[in-house]
Amino acid sequence: MLVAESLGGELRGEEVPQSSYYDRYNRPTAALQRARRPYLVKNALTGLGVFGFAVGVYVFTIKAVAQDDFDDVPIPDAPIQPAQAPHTTTNTSAGKQVQ
Repeated sequence: MLVAESLGGELRGEEVPQSSYYDRYNRPTAALQRARRPYLVKNALTGLGVFGFAVGVYVFTIKAVAQDDFDDVPIPDAPIQPAQAPHTTTNTSAGKQVQ
């Protein structure tokens, strides 16, 4: 991969150094897998804990709202619609009245 750097107003391309944790096809190497291994269980348990907490809050909220009783709240009547007057206005088009 080439990277352009600005040096004194001049652009020049340089090769990006390859990370030692990824091969030339950008796949993780055995060294990266060994480095991540001690954190795998801790990260998985933390992720499950966060996910479980989020699901618990969601379920609790749905159950709390489902138990709410709105019988004591008065529901207003539908608003009365005024009678529609016949359309008697004239339209104007480019300053001229059209009948």
